[in-house]
Amino acid sequence: METFRADPNPAKLDLGVGVYRDAFGLTPVLAAVKQAEQRLVDHESTKAYVGGHGDADFGKQVTRLVLGDDAALLQRAGMTQTPGGTGALRLAGDFIATCLPDRRIWLSDPTWPIHETLFAAAGLSVAHYPYVGADNRLDVPAMLATLNEVPIGDVVLLHACCHNPTGFDLAAEDWRQVLDIVRSRELLPLFDLAYQGFGDGLEQDAYAVRLFAQALPEVLVTSSCSKNFGLYRERTGGLLVIASNPDALTAVRSQLASLARNLWSTPPNHGAAVVATILADERLRACWQEELEGMRQRIVTLRHGLVSALEPYGLSEGFAHIAEQRGMFSYTGLTAEQVRRLRAEDAVYLLETGRANVAGLDAERLDALARSIARVVR
Repeated sequence: METFRADPNPAKLDLGVGVYRDAFGLTPVLAAVKQAEQRLVDHESTKAYVGGHGDADFGKQVTRLVLGDDAALLQRAGMTQTPGGTGALRLAGDFIATCLPDRRIWLSDPTWPIHETLFAAAGLSVAHYPYVGADNRLDVPAMLATLNEVPIGDVVLLHACCHNPTGFDLAAEDWRQVLDIVRSRELLPLFDLAYQGFGDGLEQDAYAVRLFAQALPEVLVTSSCSKNFGLYRERTGGLLVIASNPDALTAVRSQLASLARNLWSTPPNHGAAVVATILADERLRACWQEELEGMRQRIVTLRHGLVSALEPYGLSEGFAHIAEQRGMFSYTGLTAEQVRRLRAEDAVYLLETGRANVAGLDAERLDALARSIARVVR
């Protein structure tokens, strides 16, 4: 970020930082958020602590957003509000380390780098299962083969949708195969749901979580409102627990409240109050869903637009996966050397792994970017 800011090139392009940008290159405050905030300004009556589990209305509304309206499932599910999705992951890590000692956690290779450091900092032993191969393609057989060898009772972290950093998501049939293995080996699934609504839609992106929650006695889900509500700096998220029964849920939530007390005491409330206000109001919710769908469609259009822009250079087939991936990020397939050339020669910034933030693209500059990519890959 600092190198990009210091670059004097007026045509510089930031595809590294993981935030959504609109056609003007801005990360906007959603209209639904603005309206909810104004309502809070007018009617909020206290700034007292919200308690260890956070805003109860937020927890109830986001739990339904994630799990749907299955009454039996909702009776054994509860959310603890956290400072963003990262806070939810850390709370999950501390819970596993404290209450499920000696359980290793298995991450996809590759995964979001903070998964690696965060769980290690929580004291967990980290291992990996294959996800994307050297050919920059999703390798489901290798993933399944490794999961089938994971020790009984270990924890497996799964990206519910819009895999970060690759953009490659599992198909419905793949998820069913993963579920069979998780169930047979009595693994504890921990879903990272950071991009609900950015992949195929709000309901579709919750498919895997709901599949597992309905089939298994215990599931953990970390949910983030940073992307789909645009509340990046408000640090709004939660750890959702699905337990075997309501009594077990109460016991787990007691442990989570104790752990959270030593992490942040009680969570910040502004973002949570905004989300709860939007989801509880039919008009605001419809406005938000329209805005979210607009962001999702813009990303899809940019993906297809970049592949089309590469076609005159004979590269559309080699980069076709960009249009097939989901969410904000793409493992482009560019090498570290090619990425360094893009930065030095054209002020195009992305990670040296080849990961690009598609939501940072400018539709008016796709042809120029395609030209730059064509030059460095030849």
